Amino acid sequence: TTRGYKPSLEHEWRGICMQISLLIAAVAAVAAEPPWYQKTWYPYLFDCSDSADWRDQYDSACSAHSANECDVETRSACPQTCGLCTPSSPKMVIATPPIMAAAVAFLFIAYLYVRIDAFPTGAEVGLARVDELSLKIKSGARQFLETEYAYLAVFVVGLALTLFFLFYLTEDENAYTIALSVSLSFVTGATLSASAGWWGMMVATDGNAKTTAACAGDRANGVPGSLNAGLNVAFSTGAVMGFAVVGLGLAGVSTAYVVLCSIYGDDDQALVMQCLAGFGFGASSIALFARVAGGIYTKAADVGADLVGKVEAGIDEDDPHNPAVIADNVGDNVGDVAGMGSDLFGSFGEASCAALLVGASSPMIVAAGWGALMFPLTVSGVGIVVCLITNFVATDLSPVRKEADIERVLKTQLLVSSLLMTPCVYGLAVALLPSATCGGCTGGFYIGSICSSRINAFLCVAFGLWGGCLIGFVTEYYTSFSYSPVKEVANACRTGAATNIIYGLALGYKSAIVPVFLLSLIVYGAHTLAGFYGIALAALGMLSTLATCLAIDVYGPVCDNAGGIAEMCELHPSVREKTDALDAAGNTTAAIGKGFAIGSACLVGLALFGAFVTRLEDAAGGDLHVDLLDPITFAGLLVGAMLPYWFSAMTMKSVGMAANAMVLEIKRQFDANPNLLIPNHPDRPDYDTCIKISTDASLQEMIAPGALVMLSPVLCGVCFGTRCVTGLLAGAIASSVQMAISSSNTGGAWDNAKKYISKGAMDAVIGEEEPETVDNTGKVQTKKSQIFKAAVTGDTVGDPLKDTSGPALNILMKLMAIISVVFAPLFLAIKDGDGLLGFVVHDKDVAAAHDAVVAATRRLAQVPVASPAGGGELVAMAFGLVVGVGGVLAVQRATAPPRAKAAKPALVCRAAKVEGTPVEPRLLAHTASLA
Repeated sequence: TTRGYKPSLEHEWRGICMQISLLIAAVAAVAAEPPWYQKTWYPYLFDCSDSADWRDQYDSACSAHSANECDVETRSACPQTCGLCTPSSPKMVIATPPIMAAAVAFLFIAYLYVRIDAFPTGAEVGLARVDELSLKIKSGARQFLETEYAYLAVFVVGLALTLFFLFYLTEDENAYTIALSVSLSFVTGATLSASAGWWGMMVATDGNAKTTAACAGDRANGVPGSLNAGLNVAFSTGAVMGFAVVGLGLAGVSTAYVVLCSIYGDDDQALVMQCLAGFGFGASSIALFARVAGGIYTKAADVGADLVGKVEAGIDEDDPHNPAVIADNVGDNVGDVAGMGSDLFGSFGEASCAALLVGASSPMIVAAGWGALMFPLTVSGVGIVVCLITNFVATDLSPVRKEADIERVLKTQLLVSSLLMTPCVYGLAVALLPSATCGGCTGGFYIGSICSSRINAFLCVAFGLWGGCLIGFVTEYYTSFSYSPVKEVANACRTGAATNIIYGLALGYKSAIVPVFLLSLIVYGAHTLAGFYGIALAALGMLSTLATCLAIDVYGPVCDNAGGIAEMCELHPSVREKTDALDAAGNTTAAIGKGFAIGSACLVGLALFGAFVTRLEDAAGGDLHVDLLDPITFAGLLVGAMLPYWFSAMTMKSVGMAANAMVLEIKRQFDANPNLLIPNHPDRPDYDTCIKISTDASLQEMIAPGALVMLSPVLCGVCFGTRCVTGLLAGAIASSVQMAISSSNTGGAWDNAKKYISKGAMDAVIGEEEPETVDNTGKVQTKKSQIFKAAVTGDTVGDPLKDTSGPALNILMKLMAIISVVFAPLFLAIKDGDGLLGFVVHDKDVAAAHDAVVAATRRLAQVPVASPAGGGELVAMAFGLVVGVGGVLAVQRATAPPRAKAAKPALVCRAAKVEGTPVEPRLLAHTASLA
């Protein structure tokens, strides 16, 4: 109130969050300390006082691997050799570290809010206009999210009811409890995902004005602006988002896991994981719509502002006379902040669910107790503490004194967090995971048929941790104008937009090579060491420093907004220079963040694919191998590889349609008020109409791509069975990861090539090749050159690639896999997993008998034996006939000579005979109607 404004809803929300954080901390502390309830509420998993009971459970855990029984005489040696007789810890004691880590994250967020509030607002440094524009941006972002979440609330409720009735009808035992658990898990995941996006967007719209004020300084009192102050505000703002996502995710997954285990007991981990998968499903569902809608919103405004403002009118996209300038800045928040927050919250939740699900399939991990089961979540909890310590490197230990220091400080954050995380993971693996001797596995534990160990698990996490860093730095190499690839793209603009686009596409395709090889090595190494559990751990390793990565990623849009506000307020050029320096480093680190997001999405999708196969193995009662030579599996593979292209086409066309409407509106306003084209004129455009265009278009166009992703695995599993779903997921993951890398890096390269030219790096070339751009003082007017306009065209083409289609493909990989895990019981209930197709083709038993007869006949007579005619063969013959005839007709149509042109209408023929005779407008109109 002393600063002249009323406490807003955000301030009340901060207070509520602090109270919740303290409550969680208090509950966790109470749960961890008192010993009096341990034997009352949570019995030990193994009772070593009863040798018979212990021996039976030991045999049960190791029977799959031919373990010898432990008799009474050797009972005392068994804990050392098998590691199974040690009493397991109570649920809440082992669940306390992740929950405590989440509480630490919330408390640190409260500290960050205090830190951010200590920086001056625009009004406090004599720049009230800064606060006004920030409030307008915040109002537009809030209006969009409120409208979007109203739509999504209906979707969440409807899908939750669908899940309830689906599981209620398909489950045999405890149908009501299971259906309710899955539905509530879905709603919880969706709610927390939306909360993560909302939280980040609110703090980002507060931080942009303070970043501008920090760069401007208080000139009235002689306090200069500084890069270090701007960096501190922007990075602290991003850190709030990073710790909010990880804190909400860890608290949500840990609490849901404990509650579900309390309901279903320790012995039915498969059922617990089935219900927990609903949490990841809800998180990714919201993330998909947030990413698609936010991407369409921001790129519709950005493309419109670029095409009309820069190319046609010759004004900057952040010029206050540009009608789309507020919508563009709003889009940075709803797309790059709220969308990214929901996206990575979904990755975190799904990676945790996948690791828990696959880990629970190992009898030895289950037998080792809750410490081993909760190992994945404990890794994430320690990651919060590591990122908290690392946060002070950027804000306190390494101050920024010049522009070159900004990028160095931000990269140091990633390296320091990874270095600190590595020994912590080793300690956790040694302390929590079992080291037993069962059958042929000595000093380790079985995951499926693979004998793993503590060291193997540590290496899997380390593969993901350091592999993510490498992928991020490779992405930076291909998208930063500090290196040769982007400079080559910028140089290609000398010959026009076409060569710029050609070079940019080639760069994007080439940039996928190294990351794909790195991901392949991570997958191979992790699977060799610990199966699909190792892949899930690698995904969690890549996300273990998520708080730092997301803080650096959100830092970029905050600085971008700060620069836009400085331009709209027409502040001193030195202020814009500082915000541009911060933004330039943000663009580089954002590329690193996108590399992390893509790599983690690939590993999470593959881990969930493994969880789906694990569910099928549990149902089949043995190992299940995916056979790509199976025709139905290969057909699913082809369709899955096609889906990313279909999805990208839909999202890019949506951006094009919305941008077209935006361009027409901007032109209309320029035509209606020519004063908007006059520099420094006091007239201002109608910002609200452009905001409404982006909002309406994004909310309407987000439905079809979302439906495509969510319905594809469901229809595939229902109609064609689980084998087709395995192919669908494999094809979608393999295609999506490469297309996502290519799209993101192509767009990023075009964007930074434009920035490279705009900062004057090619002024010498422009002055030589386009002398008309040199003014009377000898200065090159870069933005009036054809080279710069060619760069803007490339950047405009790349906008929907790097900020809409590319990031949304991350969610496609994950969402299709988690949907398959959730709906696996439905798929298995239809003709034992064969789908509706199983009612048409011959039965599995008939097929197996037929294959046996064929094999025996070939061995005896060495002659081929024809398959007996059946429903499947008839369907195949009919399908082949239709396809063949259709192909013949299509080829004939394509190779046929062009048809003769239709004769002109009589009126046109008569008018054409009289040379020089004017044709009446009425006749022209009639001719047009005939055409």
